[in-house]
Amino acid sequence: MKPGLIERTVYPIVPPRVDYALTELGCTLHDTIKALVVWTETNQAKIIAARRSYDERAGEKLW
Repeated sequence: MKPGLIERTVYPIVPPRVDYALTELGCTLHDTIKALVVWTETNQAKIIAARRSYDERAGEKLW
């Protein structure tokens, strides 16, 4: 098994080219990342509202 999460391959050509691929270990994160994406999509409106609320409070402190 290759170490790390991402394998980077650099090609000595012009223009430069670099390819990235997940290692076997990196692939094990798929389900975890997918769950985070689904959670974010489900809670998008709440996240936006929380950001706006924070920004409003932060703006009040500046003045």
